[in-house]
Amino acid sequence: MRIDSLGRTIAGPSAARSAMRGAGAFTLAESSETETTRQAAPVRQAHSLGSLLALQAFQEDEPRERRRRALSRGRGLLDVLDGLKLALIEGRDDPAALRALAAQLGATRADTGEAGLDEALAAIDLRAQVELAKRGA
Repeated sequence: MRIDSLGRTIAGPSAARSAMRGAGAFTLAESSETETTRQAAPVRQAHSLGSLLALQAFQEDEPRERRRRALSRGRGLLDVLDGLKLALIEGRDDPAALRALAAQLGATRADTGEAGLDEALAAIDLRAQVELAKRGA
């Protein structure tokens, strides 16, 4: 008896079995059977680029994802506005912060579908635009 690569037991030649019983010791029976080679399972084909892009576009349009991006953009604008406020208090000009503010305002703002959140984000955008106008940037 032998065990193949799939874990199945296969009966060996009857002469080998009788020899093993008679001898009482463990011996390997020589098998005249040739083992067939197994082919590897075919590799699953990767998804096409088009379907991956469609999935990504679908996920980006989810309300949660829009809300997350809008909140991230709003927090970024508030951080830059705080940096400008600190620079003004210290009496220095911060052109890097103005460039960052202009760059963030250049990105389009998507509506989240939540009236209160959209109003707050619109107020943050307006404040950032006012700061840019005041500084002449």
